[in-house]
Amino acid sequence: MSRLVDLSHVVHDGLVTYRGLPAPKVSEYLGYAESRGRYAPGTTFHIGRIEMIANTGTYVDAPAHRFEGRADVAALPLESVADLSGVVIDTPAAGARAIDAGALAGRELRGRAVLFRTGWSRHFGTDAYALGHPFVTEDAARALVAAGAALVGIDSFNIDDTADLRRPAHTALLDAGIPVCEHLAGLEALPREGFRFFAVPPPMRGLGTFTVRAFAILGG
Repeated sequence: MSRLVDLSHVVHDGLVTYRGLPAPKVSEYLGYAESRGRYAPGTTFHIGRIEMIANTGTYVDAPAHRFEGRADVAALPLESVADLSGVVIDTPAAGARAIDAGALAGRELRGRAVLFRTGWSRHFGTDAYALGHPFVTEDAARALVAAGAALVGIDSFNIDDTADLRRPAHTALLDAGIPVCEHLAGLEALPREGFRFFAVPPPMRGLGTFTVRAFAILGG
């Protein structure tokens, strides 16, 4: 029997995903009461409206997020974000923040979604989420590229150390065409291997990042 595991944060009005960026505004375009006059008696509909930046909730970065003129979210091949064999890397060590290439030793990564399980998602929605978060080092990012990872995800505030304005992990991975999935949730429910991973954004032209419903399929 297969089982679905949700790996996304819920998007709602006022959600703060990334400190300093505006929260989404969720409202009504057409409410049930207003719609009564448009349809047959007893028939009502609701149409919502949302105003938000692309970096909201759990999202995927395409190469255009980092490099002008490169592939946007609409250009991501489905096989780069869907039905990928997944592998979980448990990091970092207690009291550490940096995830270096040593964390990848002995793991088969080629063609797989590599998900870093740091446990930091427990702070999501609080001020602590943005402070002292775990991140992937430049050497680890380059090792992921060399190993042929298909996608890289993390349950942390950013895959890079936000104090490093070069953003070396984003740079190495996106330059190699490897999508990055940030702000994952629920990774504690996954085994280290033996699952399929999905993080599919709608085909939004002109955007380098967009919100996804990330999930895994176990067993089957």
